[in-house]
Amino acid sequence: MACPFAKSDVETFFARLQAATPEPKTELDYINAYTLLVAVVLSAQATDKGVNKATAALFKLADTPVKMLALGEAGLIGHIKTIGLYRTKARNVIALSKILLAQHGGGVPRDREALESLPGVGRKTANVVLNVAFGEKTMAIDTHIFRVANRTGLAPGKTPREVEDGLMRIVPDAYALHAHHWLILHGRYVCVARAPKCPECIVRDLCHFADKTGVAKPLRTPAGGRAKRLGN
Repeated sequence: MACPFAKSDVETFFARLQAATPEPKTELDYINAYTLLVAVVLSAQATDKGVNKATAALFKLADTPVKMLALGEAGLIGHIKTIGLYRTKARNVIALSKILLAQHGGGVPRDREALESLPGVGRKTANVVLNVAFGEKTMAIDTHIFRVANRTGLAPGKTPREVEDGLMRIVPDAYALHAHHWLILHGRYVCVARAPKCPECIVRDLCHFADKTGVAKPLRTPAGGRAKRLGN
């Protein structure tokens, strides 16, 4: 599906988000590339706040693959059992830590294929790591971005990959590094799922969601306005 925004409106859209938050950052707490990777793996179907609460003590003990393996799966579970799917996530973190040591010298690879080959790591997780840890211009499509892209008409799509590709086509290069963070924050705090806060939205006049702005026919997401589980 084509973006209904004029090129100048896309520019204005991101310029306003940038003006509101000049240096957006992930809301996941991390120490280095490895702890970022672990935090993103743990964040699947969980809130950043919940993950941060669990990793505050964990990362003091295990901020490298070696230390994580020394902690062990049982020790890791003790720290993350408040997070959903904690047993599966613990197995994945231990497994990916072993692979990082065996194949990457204990470091996190700056390579999409290598990242996506790790247990518990999908395209979204790889995009986050490539963007936050290595400064790559990627789009990590989570539920918030999927909703914002479809609701506003910025990059409508039926799947996360369609939305990602649509955003990569239209986002001006000057905004590409931080674009997914701006969209996440906008979706998390303003363009929320059930009752979007349109009166306080700084891009309301550009938005193509007619139920709120009256400027165009509303665009519906495949799941009736709410994205399905998007995975890792």
